[in-house]
Amino acid sequence: MRRRKAPAVKNQRKFSLEFKRQVVEEFLSGEGAASLCRKYNICSSLLYHWKDMYSRGKFNNEPTEVGVLKDNVEKLERLVGKLTLENEVLKKAF
Repeated sequence: MRRRKAPAVKNQRKFSLEFKRQVVEEFLSGEGAASLCRKYNICSSLLYHWKDMYSRGKFNNEPTEVGVLKDNVEKLERLVGKLTLENEVLKKAF
Protein backbone atom coordinates (compact mmCIF):
# COMPACT_ATOMS: atom_id res chain seq x y z
CA MET A 1 0.00 0.00 0.00
CA ARG A 2 1.12 3.48 -0.78
CA ARG A 3 1.29 6.08 1.97
CA ARG A 4 -0.05 9.53 1.36
CA LYS A 5 1.99 12.49 2.38
CA ALA A 6 0.52 14.80 4.95
CA PRO A 7 -0.57 18.07 3.40
CA ALA A 8 1.93 20.85 3.77
CA VAL A 9 0.92 23.29 6.46
CA LYS A 10 1.84 26.87 5.83
CA ASN A 11 3.41 28.78 8.65
CA GLN A 12 0.75 30.99 10.10
CA ARG A 13 1.96 34.52 10.56
CA LYS A 14 1.21 36.42 13.74
CA PHE A 15 0.62 40.14 13.67
CA SER A 16 0.81 42.44 16.67
CA LEU A 17 -2.12 44.62 17.70
CA GLU A 18 0.00 47.66 16.94
CA PHE A 19 0.62 46.48 13.38
CA LYS A 20 -3.05 45.67 12.81
CA ARG A 21 -4.13 49.05 14.16
CA GLN A 22 -1.56 50.82 11.97
CA VAL A 23 -2.73 49.05 8.82
CA VAL A 24 -6.41 49.72 9.56
CA GLU A 25 -5.74 53.37 10.34
CA GLU A 26 -3.90 53.73 7.02
CA PHE A 27 -6.92 52.17 5.32
CA LEU A 28 -9.34 54.49 7.12
CA SER A 29 -7.21 57.51 6.21
CA GLY A 30 -7.91 56.83 2.55
CA GLU A 31 -5.23 54.48 1.28
CA GLY A 32 -6.68 51.86 -1.02
CA ALA A 33 -7.22 48.30 0.12
CA ALA A 34 -5.37 46.81 -2.84
CA SER A 35 -2.26 48.90 -2.29
CA LEU A 36 -2.20 48.10 1.45
CA CYS A 37 -2.61 44.40 0.76
CA ARG A 38 0.31 44.46 -1.65
CA LYS A 39 2.40 46.63 0.65
CA TYR A 40 1.97 44.34 3.69
CA ASN A 41 1.43 41.06 1.82
CA ILE A 42 -1.99 40.36 3.35
CA CYS A 43 -5.27 39.34 1.73
CA SER A 44 -8.17 41.76 1.47
CA SER A 45 -10.46 39.59 3.61
CA LEU A 46 -7.95 39.87 6.46
CA LEU A 47 -7.84 43.65 6.07
CA TYR A 48 -11.63 43.89 6.22
CA HIS A 49 -11.72 41.52 9.21
CA TRP A 50 -9.22 43.74 11.02
CA LYS A 51 -11.31 46.80 10.11
CA ASP A 52 -14.36 45.19 11.70
CA MET A 53 -12.37 44.28 14.81
CA TYR A 54 -10.98 47.83 14.96
CA SER A 55 -14.48 49.28 14.82
CA ARG A 56 -15.37 47.15 17.84
CA GLY A 57 -12.37 48.42 19.81
CA LYS A 58 -10.39 45.17 19.79
CA PHE A 59 -7.02 46.81 19.08
CA ASN A 60 -6.73 48.82 22.30
CA ASN A 61 -8.65 51.67 20.71
CA GLU A 62 -12.00 53.28 21.34
CA PRO A 63 -14.80 51.41 19.54
CA THR A 64 -16.73 53.29 16.90
CA GLU A 65 -20.46 53.85 17.22
CA VAL A 66 -21.09 51.28 14.49
CA GLY A 67 -18.92 48.74 16.28
CA VAL A 68 -20.81 49.22 19.53
CA LEU A 69 -24.11 48.80 17.72
CA LYS A 70 -22.90 45.61 16.00
CA ASP A 71 -21.87 44.17 19.36
CA ASN A 72 -25.26 45.03 20.84
CA VAL A 73 -27.08 43.41 17.92
CA GLU A 74 -25.03 40.23 18.30
CA LYS A 75 -25.77 40.08 22.04
CA LEU A 76 -29.48 40.53 21.40
CA GLU A 77 -29.47 37.87 18.66
CA ARG A 78 -27.82 35.40 21.06
CA LEU A 79 -30.42 36.24 23.71
CA VAL A 80 -33.29 35.71 21.22
CA GLY A 81 -31.78 32.35 20.22
CA LYS A 82 -31.44 31.27 23.85
CA LEU A 83 -35.02 32.30 24.66
CA THR A 84 -36.31 30.55 21.55
CA LEU A 85 -34.62 27.32 22.60
CA GLU A 86 -35.98 27.61 26.13
CA ASN A 87 -39.45 28.25 24.72
CA GLU A 88 -39.24 25.12 22.55
CA VAL A 89 -38.22 23.03 25.57
CA LEU A 90 -41.16 24.38 27.56
CA LYS A 91 -43.59 23.64 24.69
CA LYS A 92 -42.42 20.02 24.56
CA ALA A 93 -42.77 19.66 28.31
CA PHE A 94 -46.48 20.55 28.22
